[in-house]
Amino acid sequence: MTSSPRSTARPPSAQGRAPFEHALREAAEIAALSPSSHNCQPWGVAWPTGRGARRAAERLVDRAPAGDPEAPDRVSGGTGGRATDEYVILALDRERELTSLPAHAVEMLVSCGAYLQILLRSLALQGWSTDRIHFVEPRAGRQTRDTHGTWPPLGDTWPVSWSPLCVVRLRGTDEPDVPDGSLAELRRTALARRTNRGPYRPEAVEPAVLDGLSAPATGVAEGADVTVRHLVADGERAAFAGLVARHGGRDFSHRQAWRETYSFVRRDAAEAAARGDGFPLSQLFGPLSTPRRHALSLALAPTTMRVLRHAGYHRVLARQLARVVRPTPAVVAIGLADASPGVGATLRGGARLAEYWLRATEVGLALHPVSVVLQHDDVRKELQDRLGLPGRTFFVSRLGRPLTDFPRAPRRLGVRAVRTI
Repeated sequence: MTSSPRSTARPPSAQGRAPFEHALREAAEIAALSPSSHNCQPWGVAWPTGRGARRAAERLVDRAPAGDPEAPDRVSGGTGGRATDEYVILALDRERELTSLPAHAVEMLVSCGAYLQILLRSLALQGWSTDRIHFVEPRAGRQTRDTHGTWPPLGDTWPVSWSPLCVVRLRGTDEPDVPDGSLAELRRTALARRTNRGPYRPEAVEPAVLDGLSAPATGVAEGADVTVRHLVADGERAAFAGLVARHGGRDFSHRQAWRETYSFVRRDAAEAAARGDGFPLSQLFGPLSTPRRHALSLALAPTTMRVLRHAGYHRVLARQLARVVRPTPAVVAIGLADASPGVGATLRGGARLAEYWLRATEVGLALHPVSVVLQHDDVRKELQDRLGLPGRTFFVSRLGRPLTDFPRAPRRLGVRAVRTI
């Protein structure tokens, strides 16, 4: 492996940057299809091209000594390559994050980790191999929300609403060792991946298939301390459905949480496509007639829910969700070993989730996250205690073969998440 260029190296010319710029645009379009809570897409990617920004990125990747808990992680697969490395910085876009519940902090990092996994995999398939990753862990007294002016010194072009999560060094090879068509295959799988809230076939998912979904991960997720548990026994699934029936209406009755959720509900598919985020009601209920769509939109509005919750409407909705969950042949729960995970561990968990979901899609399986049982600590702890789930469960979902297709949620253009600094 060649050594990285030192800070005295001159940034590449615009012509020299062109191959990576093309690869990054291609990767960003695929990574934009990553899952995120409420389809809020809270990620951003900065590409340092200026001399100061590149030096700052280089220092962040190389600065931590061996044994330091912030030491950069070397990712397998790094190779010698072009004379100049490239860097990307993954950020959380504070203008797009969910904030109404404390648990959303973990959900946002998981969403960004899933995006990072697909972004770096897409770059690898174009010949840009990940060499090192440095995760930005908050420290006491560090103002991570004001990164453009204090720490790290990324320059005035750093978006004021972005908080850096990790810095990645990539190295290029002229002839990537990947099969032809691999990038197109990844794009097809990412396009096919979606949340399907419809009914699933009652037949059990074969144990060999479940084993394949749980196989060791690659990329950012490689070596992540993550547990994957499949609930397939009747008693386990019944216990989970019972928990959903008791607590599945919590978000509907939580004023701030439901107002935030409803802000992502779009009138119809046309509005969703124009906005590029959120979801139309058809994502929740399947195809709808115009009168039924209007009726549901009115019934779910925050002002209506404030009144209807006194009549127990949120409990009705919870029982309806439980009836969808109960016959599902499998439920998957994914968790981190640490009950209080840091940024790096949580991003790796999100990367593991992306890997799992893509594998499930490849074998014809669908997922329907049931996040309400994780978004309130008391419910999540009851779930983990009841089912013996260790650490911090951050994802739980129905898993099975769908009976009907569901539309794909809208996405912003991938390049809208990329900034040059």
